[in-house]
Amino acid sequence: MRMTITLAGCLLIALLFPTTARVQEQLKIRSMTVDLPAGDALFPGGSTAEAINNNCLACHSADMVLHQPALPRATWETEVHKMIKVYKAPIDEADVAVIVDLLAKIKGKN
Repeated sequence: MRMTITLAGCLLIALLFPTTARVQEQLKIRSMTVDLPAGDALFPGGSTAEAINNNCLACHSADMVLHQPALPRATWETEVHKMIKVYKAPIDEADVAVIVDLLAKIKGKN
């Protein structure tokens, strides 16, 4: 009982002891304008790049893909299948080989 009263007294003293509070500066909201680069670039290759342009540009910019490191063909194939299976990209199976071929050609590593 004595321990409970002592503990309650210490807790009461801790709660009543004056402490300094830190005051946070008021948030200032301001408008900004940002100029983004145009995202209308296509994959190089003309008509041979139709499959990649028609399928991949729905989610990725060509620049984003083209700035990836050079990867082996097998890795590009794994990436394309990941886009289909994991991210549900609506890529026709007939286009997979064409897309992998182009990626291996322009961003491939032997």
